[in-house]
Amino acid sequence: MSIYQDLILDHYRNPHNFGPLKKATAKYSLMNPLCGDKIEIQVVIKKDTLTAVRFLGEGCVISKASASMLTDFAQGKSLNQLKALDTQFILKMLGVSLSPNRVKCALLPLEVLHKLVVKNG
Repeated sequence: MSIYQDLILDHYRNPHNFGPLKKATAKYSLMNPLCGDKIEIQVVIKKDTLTAVRFLGEGCVISKASASMLTDFAQGKSLNQLKALDTQFILKMLGVSLSPNRVKCALLPLEVLHKLVVKNG
């Protein structure tokens, strides 16, 4: 098993930033109808910056690990920095090759974050 696979499994088993966020100023959720993954991201936005971020949801190893890693990265970032994140950022962050169906799982948290940022920025 590669170090990236170990990291993904660790984020799945012990997700960072998992659970409700008290006093969230914004939240957004989406479901992937192909596999049933559901991710909700809750944030506190102050002066165009994410000062707090957490996620809820159920899903496969890839979607949950992606949400955990993405929320770690997003903490303290400006809305403009978050809008600039793309597919390549997520794939590089995960560090493993994914099938097309798994790419959709990996991108679900990013899609949620983008929609939340656009709606509130």
